[in-house]
Amino acid sequence: MPYVVAEPCINCKHTDCVEVCPVDCFYEGPNFLAIHPDECIDCNACVPVCPVEAIYADDELPEKWEHYGEWNRYLSEQWSTAGYNITEKKDPLPEAEEWKEKEKTEQDILTWESQGE
Repeated sequence: MPYVVAEPCINCKHTDCVEVCPVDCFYEGPNFLAIHPDECIDCNACVPVCPVEAIYADDELPEKWEHYGEWNRYLSEQWSTAGYNITEKKDPLPEAEEWKEKEKTEQDILTWESQGE
């Protein structure tokens, strides 16, 4: 039962979760974090520290976000190959507070390719 980063993380990217992860299974995109499901040890350490409540056990994802399990696998594999494993806390995105309550979808997720990297 790996954990999954869901929609509330988009355009916020708080990294409190990264700091407490004992196995470094988080991968970083320009405006989103993803958990690699094969690396996650299901320890639950990341869930209580996420300020936007974006992390869920894969079997507890709200129905409207169930597809984020697939997104986490896909993005974490892409970002792993590109060397974007994140292991230390960083500042959230500059407009994180503004985006906290805004409507967003997976279409808002940026990739490094879309950023020209």
